[in-house]
Parts: sequence; C-alpha cells; structure tokens
Amino acid sequence: MTTFVTEIPWLKKRLPEGIQIASSTLISGPGGTGKPLVELALADSWLKAGGSLIAIPLQYPSGEMIASAMTMLYHTDLEQYRGKVAYIQFDPAMSEGMIIGENKVTANILDPERWERAIERAEGMIEKSGPGVMVLGSALNLLLFSKRHKEALQQKMAHMLQEDKSRTYAFAVSTSAFATEIKKLEEVSDNLMFTRMNESMQLFLTIERMKGVRFTDEEQEVPFTPEQLKEINAIAELTRKRNIPLISRS
Repeated sequence: MTTFVTEIPWLKKRLPEGIQIASSTLISGPGGTGKPLVELALADSWLKAGGSLIAIPLQYPSGEMIASAMTMLYHTDLEQYRGKVAYIQFDPAMSEGMIIGENKVTANILDPERWERAIERAEGMIEKSGPGVMVLGSALNLLLFSKRHKEALQQKMAHMLQEDKSRTYAFAVSTSAFATEIKKLEEVSDNLMFTRMNESMQLFLTIERMKGVRFTDEEQEVPFTPEQLKEINAIAELTRKRNIPLISRS
C-alpha cells in the first residue's frame, strides 16, 4: 500500500499515516462550511508529494481563484507547479465542444461523457510523476440541479468514487440540497470527511472513514480566520446564484 502524507499540522494530527493512493475522498457537509478549503489541503499535500492536479472548481468563477486560495490559506504559489496543474472551467452556457487553453479546458460538463473527455484533455496538459494525478472537484452537487442529466451525473460521480482507481479523487459536496443523492455518494467513497461551522464561523472537521490507514475520528478545529471564510464563501455564493438557473434549464 502506498500513501501520501500531509505536512499540514491540523490534518496530519488526524491522519498520521496519510491517505492511500489511489483512493477517493468525499468531503461532505452543509453549504458554506468550508469543504473546498479542506479539499485544498489535500491538493497542497498532493503537489508537494510530487503529484499532478486537475481542479474542477464549480464554486469559483475561474481557476485563478484556486491559486489565490492556495496562497492565502497554505502559502503555496501554484506558479511553482507549472506543468503540474490543469483546470476544467465549467461553463453551463456552452452547448457543445470545448475551449482549450494552455492549462485549462472550458466545457459544459453536465453531460458525463463530456466530463470524461474534459478530464482526459486536462490530463494531457500535465506531467505525470510521483503519486500520479488527483482530480479535485468542489461543489459538485451543483451539477445535480440539471433535470436532464441528474441521474447520469450521480452515477458518474459514484463510479469515480467507488471503482475508478486510475486516479486519486477528492470531491466536496453540499448536503444542503439533494441530501438523499449525496448520502449515496457518501456510502461508496473510500474516505469520508464531514465539516461544520458554528455561529462564530469556526470550522470543524471530522473524519468518518479512511481506507487502509489509521486515523483519529475526534473532531478537529481547522485554523482559518472568519475573514478568510467570509471572503471565499461570498465568491462561492455569487457563482452559485449565477449558475444554478442555467444548470436547472439543462
């Protein structure tokens, strides 16, 4: 068994043996409870272990927000990882096709087959070394607002979490909508984590399940400031309000 170990103190305290490669991690919890920020801790550790990253930031208007958040939260400059990071930018207004950039694929990934093609194109943009490729998907529950593709998308996500071991996956989903569907994803993921936030905007993480490694299930406070959380949540909320009506018509 191969693992990657994080050097982020609050996460290493709960995961002293790291996370198995390749496995799937689902971070679940109510909307606005900092799930993508915990997810970025996994991405930071993955890059520092020599891996490559494909980021699908549904809650952000552009991949540049990932880079800004990584700098603010973990003091990691993604420019130092050029050739190791690619983005899939979700555009629900696109009808078909993809726009290919230097390190970005812009596509409407409501169609699961197009989602897979976008990942393959992004994978071709990055070096493959160390532990391999991590696919980071945040706010993926937004896709389930699609009446036409909802069932197929849920099946696609479940397949990635349960069966696809060609890559390592880290997904963040909100339980504020489609709680029944999210519960099914929680059941099939290799690793399961939950977040919550109290009235003082303190973020807490609990690890429910990990595949093949020792972990501590005691709740852990995640040391982000309320100002950091408010700033990132505000951006995510604007993106959700813009995209949900477009997704719902698809």
